[in-house]
Amino acid sequence: MDLSEEESAPLVIRDRGGSQRSSSSTGSSLQVHLYYFSTTKEATTIHISCGQISAENVCIQAGKKCGILPVYLSLFGLVSSDFSFWYPPSHMFNSDERLQVHFRVRFFFGNWFAQGPRATYRYSLTRDIISPVLDCSVIDYLFAQSRSDFIAGEAGVSPPLSTQEECLGLAVLDLWRMAKERHQSVRELCKTVSYKSCLPKSHRHDIQRRNRLDRYRIRNTLKHFLKKLGNCSVDECSLKLKYLTEMAGIEPSLGSETFKVDPSASHSKSAFGLIRVTGETGIQTSGGCQSDSSMEWQTFCDFQEIIDISIKRVSHEQVPHDSRMVTITRKDDRCLEAKFQDLKEALSFVSLVDGYFRLTTDSSHYLWQDIAPPSILDIIKNHCHGPITSEFAVNKLKKSGYKGGTFLVRQSPKTYDNFFLTVCVQTPLGLDYKDCLIIKNEHYSLPGIHKSFSSLREMTSYYQHTKLLLADVPVKLGHCCPPRPKELTNLIIVRSSNSVESQGSPTPERNKFSHIQFNIIKYEDLKWDISLGQGSFTRIFKGYKTDIHKGEKQVTEVLLKELDVAHKNSWESFFEAASLMSQISHKHLLLVYGISVHGVKNIMVQEFVKYGALDLYLKRGRSVSVSWKLDVAKQLASALSFLEEKNIFHGNICAKNLLLAREGDPLQGSSPFIKLSDPGISVAMLGEDVILDRIPWVAPEVLEDPDNPTLECDKWSFGATVWEIFNNGNAPLRGWDLKLKRQFYEAFQQLPPSQWTELAELISQCMSYQPAFRPSCRSIIRQLNSLITSDYVILHATEPVTQSPVWRALGPQHDQTLFEERHLRYISPLGKGNFGSVELCRYDPLGDNTGELVAVKKLLPNKQSTQEDFQKEINTLSVLHCEYIVKYRGVCYSMGKTISRPMV
Repeated sequence: MDLSEEESAPLVIRDRGGSQRSSSSTGSSLQVHLYYFSTTKEATTIHISCGQISAENVCIQAGKKCGILPVYLSLFGLVSSDFSFWYPPSHMFNSDERLQVHFRVRFFFGNWFAQGPRATYRYSLTRDIISPVLDCSVIDYLFAQSRSDFIAGEAGVSPPLSTQEECLGLAVLDLWRMAKERHQSVRELCKTVSYKSCLPKSHRHDIQRRNRLDRYRIRNTLKHFLKKLGNCSVDECSLKLKYLTEMAGIEPSLGSETFKVDPSASHSKSAFGLIRVTGETGIQTSGGCQSDSSMEWQTFCDFQEIIDISIKRVSHEQVPHDSRMVTITRKDDRCLEAKFQDLKEALSFVSLVDGYFRLTTDSSHYLWQDIAPPSILDIIKNHCHGPITSEFAVNKLKKSGYKGGTFLVRQSPKTYDNFFLTVCVQTPLGLDYKDCLIIKNEHYSLPGIHKSFSSLREMTSYYQHTKLLLADVPVKLGHCCPPRPKELTNLIIVRSSNSVESQGSPTPERNKFSHIQFNIIKYEDLKWDISLGQGSFTRIFKGYKTDIHKGEKQVTEVLLKELDVAHKNSWESFFEAASLMSQISHKHLLLVYGISVHGVKNIMVQEFVKYGALDLYLKRGRSVSVSWKLDVAKQLASALSFLEEKNIFHGNICAKNLLLAREGDPLQGSSPFIKLSDPGISVAMLGEDVILDRIPWVAPEVLEDPDNPTLECDKWSFGATVWEIFNNGNAPLRGWDLKLKRQFYEAFQQLPPSQWTELAELISQCMSYQPAFRPSCRSIIRQLNSLITSDYVILHATEPVTQSPVWRALGPQHDQTLFEERHLRYISPLGKGNFGSVELCRYDPLGDNTGELVAVKKLLPNKQSTQEDFQKEINTLSVLHCEYIVKYRGVCYSMGKTISRPMV
């Protein structure tokens, strides 16, 4: 090769085709720059002039042009013409705007090109087979994009002059690739293409300024490189991969995005002015205001740790009107707050984090409503999977446990606008699995069938009642398998820095921790105070715990929960609940100090919460706003999310089990603060009557199989509890007997919907009779966020739904002589006989110590023979009305027990 010829060759004479034509285009349309057009292998620009179109649909059109398969489209995005911000997938373009955007690979992962234990790859069912993050079409596009950035110095790619030798190495790889593509030798290529055309602009200018001797040395360096490569046999794809790996070494910031934020807005101990997001490390912050290689970065969280993201307008006279505060909440409830200069930057940042979350954690979830890709909203609505492969679809159907007719719907991994209906078919030879193509034009239809449908759900619902012919086998669709939270499929990218969770969720267990563990508290260190009421299996008292700390006596207010002697056989489950709460820690979970055992007394010692049970607080007539109730609901969802992440089933979620620690004051900017109490005796230990009495808080499937509860059961309970909160603590189905409650579930009835449509929808989702359709805790928090945000106009219900005539007509009138055991506050014994005892109590339904004093006659446990005589006494007292005869007030039945308590 004669390098003197190469020295005098033009910088470049290649026709850049569409990219040049786009600059002269005058039509009013959205111009989308493509770095690689698969037909010409050159850059081009496409024009879209069809009115309004979402950024995601622009990406789909661009992906079709470039040969990008649907499974890889989630790696791409649209950036502004000056690379200053990215458009979220939900952004709506108007073709009249005459904008130019770039279709680019936005999401990067370290070591995606490597092999071995540090490699990044797509999840696969077979460990021996590594599924690559990118295919050849994406590699072609990424190469063209990276090469363009490198040479033009765009998109933050600007290698320093100190890396000139490495850049020359890239130029050699580039020349070699071009020679391969053109079927030329490198010598022939260099007659028309200068090596300087493969270098960044700053490096070209530096070489031009150098003396003849320096340029001669550079040419010798090139000759050395070319000699080393001369005898190698390599294909174009390998050369592109080598180019990309070498470029990543030269430009370490490649694949990361850095955002400037207002450091004064951070409430954390260490202020930060920069946020960096990378596929490998997640979200990082730095105290500086200018990004450089010497900066120290602190990792806030990885994408899998994110529970919640919210965006709020910053309302302050001294800040720009368009400023936005972005809050990211981690699993441990720690928050990162960052103030962005305008909405565009905030959405650019949040859409980046949201995209990485779907790629690494949950492919069917979005973190913030306003930036959600329209296709994700659509597939969630239709219980459809993303572009998963047939292998994963069949595997899921096999693991579902259901038989013939079980199905799922999924997007085609290879063709846009196509879907597959994957069905488990019962044949004479056993179970088989068939794929049925669904074509989307204006409507959805099956090949060869004229009937069309407006949605996928309409189609599947139709074929759940009408037989479909699959491979000559008539099939009626049965159980649907929708996407599940954090499902591992080929859409999830496994990074070298993260371990893979096992496929599917194991059955939650109350004793999931290795052994029962809690602090033992001496009985002598406890002091008993007033009674606070009774639970199904316990008596509850206010008390004090004395500790000696560093020689000083410390007295702490506590809640003492004593297991009823009649249920001493339940001590193991009682201890398990104490052990569970002792080994986990969350700000919205009640703190358990330990257990005290004294003779037959088993006492759980908990933190004392000032305002007591939430339902009683609401019943006292306290005026609280809708936003107050939403805050409480979100705090409960946060606690459940924590339990869900640890795969812990609670099993006793209701408003009376939520304790109010702080009332909150809107004038001072403080919100309420609640704590979820311990679950108590395991649901597996409860009698059927007790479970029926807990309807509608207990999930329907618990009635059928109380020994195997799932995390989805807690979602149902959450829905019932939110209903209860928004109806001022009034219990749903109050006064219904057990038979009516059972019929409520058997008829698949629902609680009356809230007048607030969005809230009613959330409750309905949580209380779905199909557990697989209930939302994850992340989804619940996201939906609550959309109601809490200050940009949303909150709708006020004019009255609780329990007061509506329709609801009053549904249920029986409440029996005024029936009393709830939990409101009996024990004061002192009044006497004891052969068949029971009499106690002085206060019946305090509002929990404010204003209830009346009553005498409670209680049967001894396990004295079934005295029940009839006891009932006769009640009947006699109830008809005697004289001022000299003790007045009968009512009866209190303890569900699952043989104790009856007439109150006089």
